[in-house]
Amino acid sequence: MSITKVKKRSFLFNLKKYKLLYLMIFPGLIYFIVFKYFPMGGLVIAFQDYQPFLGITGSPWVGFKHFIRLFTEPTFFMLLRNTLILFALNIVIFFPMPIILALMLNEVRNKYFKNAVQTIIYIPHFMSWVIIVSITYVFLTLDGGIINEFIVSLGGKKISFLTSPEWLRTIYIGQIIWKELGWSTIIYLAAITVVDPQLYEAAEMDGAARLRKTWHITLPAIRPVIITLLILKIGSTLDLGFEHMYLLLNSLNREVAEIFDTYIYTAGLKNGQLSFSTTVGLFKGVVGLVLVMASNKLAKKMGEDGVY
Repeated sequence: MSITKVKKRSFLFNLKKYKLLYLMIFPGLIYFIVFKYFPMGGLVIAFQDYQPFLGITGSPWVGFKHFIRLFTEPTFFMLLRNTLILFALNIVIFFPMPIILALMLNEVRNKYFKNAVQTIIYIPHFMSWVIIVSITYVFLTLDGGIINEFIVSLGGKKISFLTSPEWLRTIYIGQIIWKELGWSTIIYLAAITVVDPQLYEAAEMDGAARLRKTWHITLPAIRPVIITLLILKIGSTLDLGFEHMYLLLNSLNREVAEIFDTYIYTAGLKNGQLSFSTTVGLFKGVVGLVLVMASNKLAKKMGEDGVY
């Protein structure tokens, strides 16, 4: 019997045996096909001078015209700089914080206090970015903002936080920490729960304190999870999210706030440059794919499992 037939028979056997599990996967599979893979056919307009009334089949082909424009415009380097700086802040400042918080929560022995803390830090995740940015506006606005009023009460001058380019990145990363820090700890806490308790008992018998047990047992145990999430994070280098930055963006901080996500919206929907905005989106996707593959390969060379 050929290898192909054996594989086919094995697949059919597993499909019949685990039909309920495959049935549970089906809605998610349909979602990705309809909303992720099927729209990829529209990427062809990146190589066209797309006109809606002519359609994809009638629009003229222009080859790499839009790619040449993207890489030669001065705006490209501004977008790349802003995006990479904000991503670096995400990796350096935000990414380690859920790990540290999960390790700290794991050391809490009072069940009720631990549950209360988790509930409080999870709540901001369920708020939209509109609410998060609106609350920030109430605190930081020049006209009656709580922070500025406090500064004035101390004898200082009001600071234009919301329109100042110098404060944009601080506000951005602060809002991400506030909204996503608690929720991001869930995976790490779940990984910590599967660590064998006997390892802690053995370490305690050897005289290891809590910090040493954390460093030599807990962190190595959750390292595969950390590596996997880091690889996925690297894959979203150029994909920082449209809604959050668009709400912070204004004419005074545009030089540091404009990123690829907001630029696609401006070029595509506001200015009607559909082919050019598709080109920018395709560039983002290709870069993300390359980074995921490269970081996954590097992780495997270092002895880790990687994503695939």
